[in-house]
Amino acid sequence: MATVLDAILKINPNAEVTVNGNNVNNIIWHNETAVISKEDIEAKIPVVEKEISDAKTAEANKKASGKQKLKDLGLDDEEIKALIGA
Repeated sequence: MATVLDAILKINPNAEVTVNGNNVNNIIWHNETAVISKEDIEAKIPVVEKEISDAKTAEANKKASGKQKLKDLGLDDEEIKALIGA
């Protein structure tokens, strides 16, 4: 799950903020960081959640593909587990 801080940092990677309770109403902006509107932050959260989900899916797919390639080379599940721990 994406947090308010995740969304803020996607909008402004250099933002210096404190977020209390993962709540857009409890943001403290530090060192003259430009304030991002609550609406922009709330709109970014589902985008960041999808990016996180897509990255996890891509990682799982790469792992499965790698395992299959090792099987295609003739390794069995125990050998694969010994090599990569999965």
